[in-house]
Amino acid sequence: MITSAQNEQLKTIRKLHEKKHRERLGLFVAEGEDLVNAAAAAGWKPESLLVAGENVDPDLLAGVSSLGSGTRVIGVYRQRWSSPGGDLAVYLHGVHDPGNVGAVIRSAHALCDGPVILGPDCADPWSPKAVRASMGSVFARPPARAGFSELSGTTIALERGAGLALDQVQAEPPVIVCLGAEREGLPAAVAEQAGMRAEIPLRPDGPDSLNVAMAATVALYDLGNRMAADG
Repeated sequence: MITSAQNEQLKTIRKLHEKKHRERLGLFVAEGEDLVNAAAAAGWKPESLLVAGENVDPDLLAGVSSLGSGTRVIGVYRQRWSSPGGDLAVYLHGVHDPGNVGAVIRSAHALCDGPVILGPDCADPWSPKAVRASMGSVFARPPARAGFSELSGTTIALERGAGLALDQVQAEPPVIVCLGAEREGLPAAVAEQAGMRAEIPLRPDGPDSLNVAMAATVALYDLGNRMAADG
């Protein structure tokens, strides 16, 4: 039973709340039974697993949790990265919010066979917030890393004012939906290199844009269904 805050496993968990230590160690944490169970279901073995009241004092575990209410279990896992691929995938460029990155990973797991491909200046998918937002999908479908020029397939830049509605897009797989941050969108230099540019039509009296995770979900649902119908 761990009863000291100076225990090395607890020290490691505290460090893993910071990106620089996650990158240096190649590790990350998953907090809560749902995420730990999702890891097990996907075949991931923890580097360490602390369970309140079983092998660690509950107050000590709560003290290293990133959750305001603490947690009953924390697992430490080694990061894994996929390779870009699949008939349908997502590319993110400059998406800074880890919650959005995690939510897109969840949507991609649900709606397409390819991973989320992270380009420059994206939030860390292994941060506690991103892992929670993925609801465990980060274990079933780890993200990939690549620059835009490394993508292979039909790239569709999703942006407001593109002129071509998404439901008019006809493309042979592999297809990669490319999105930038909600406010800035894709950099012009990136969007101009895309195979085509399209938008999700919004109501005239609606908002100017969709949250990037919502836009990715709509695009993957639409394109995935039409690709499946085409055989």
